[in-house]
Amino acid sequence: MSTLFSPARFGRLDAANRIVVAPMCQYSGIDGSVQPWHAQHLGQLAISGAGVLTLEATAVERQGAITHGCLGLWNDSQAHALAKLLSELRSFARLPIGIQLGHAGRKGSAQAPWLGGAPLTPEQGAWTTLAPSALPWGRDWPVPEALDQAGIDRIVAAFAAAAQRADRAGLDFIELHSAHGYLMHAFLSPISNQRRDGYGGSLSNRMRFPLEVMRAVRAVWPAQKTLGLRINGTDWLDDGWQVEDAIAYGRALLDVGADYLSVSSGGARGGVTIKLEPGYQVSFAAKLRQALGCPIVCAGLIADPAHADAIVTRGDADFVALARALLDDPRWPQHAGISLAQPQDLPPQYQLAAAGRWPLARRAA
Repeated sequence: MSTLFSPARFGRLDAANRIVVAPMCQYSGIDGSVQPWHAQHLGQLAISGAGVLTLEATAVERQGAITHGCLGLWNDSQAHALAKLLSELRSFARLPIGIQLGHAGRKGSAQAPWLGGAPLTPEQGAWTTLAPSALPWGRDWPVPEALDQAGIDRIVAAFAAAAQRADRAGLDFIELHSAHGYLMHAFLSPISNQRRDGYGGSLSNRMRFPLEVMRAVRAVWPAQKTLGLRINGTDWLDDGWQVEDAIAYGRALLDVGADYLSVSSGGARGGVTIKLEPGYQVSFAAKLRQALGCPIVCAGLIADPAHADAIVTRGDADFVALARALLDDPRWPQHAGISLAQPQDLPPQYQLAAAGRWPLARRAA
């Protein structure tokens, strides 16, 4: 049996294999609520053969959205629409389904990527963004408002309230978005956090806000349900967040109840060049796994099944998260199983297209 297709514990949940559907923003919500597009998108991913499915980054307050089309869990109407969709998915899919909760911070109030991703203009409905310090994310980006204590407390409470809605909607796990320059990571990185109070300066101070969020969510999230975080292994900047910081942060997160860490990188500010190659973030995942011993998810230009299998076989990570590979090929897990000599079952409705049932069914991912 290939390691990629072996069962594993995903925090407090059981996963049939080591393939995780990564959160993928669709920028297609209306007033923060799921739409028919999300039903078809998630329906395909739910029957892909992956072991775990993560819904896209979802804002905990309106001011924390990336775009006008982002999903949200800041009100009960959004939670009711999500609960209905989850009920439909579970009528045909049997896998853990979770959601990534986050706050865009100074990277919010932006256009959808296919419109260029630039900051919104006032005529396009721009809003004031929030950050630890009044520093723009990049050239031509607006100066955000530096959060005061009341604002910090409000956002911590918003994360907890969104987690409660996620529970009532029927989600199995939460992943807090603490990477890519969004608000939780903006507090962590010295690139974006230049505060002089108890939330800035030393690493322990910069971790204070994200740990407050983590504690607040863990306090309301059921004990039997998994709670993880996506964190940066590096900012790819000499004066930014480093893997040693990630290890210290990961240790603090585990102390307050984190069940897994998904390791990514970048996004601390605009204009940073990263050398992209298959598995370019795996080394950071491996260092965190070795140092912390907790379940680790890795991602980053992983599309070859043999590569994915080697990552988990070596012990560099426990799970491999896929995003664009699944957009390109929603049957990636089944095709990976063929290439690794471990065929995976298709839904019965599709089995006439399975290997041995159709002469052209020889494709491997």
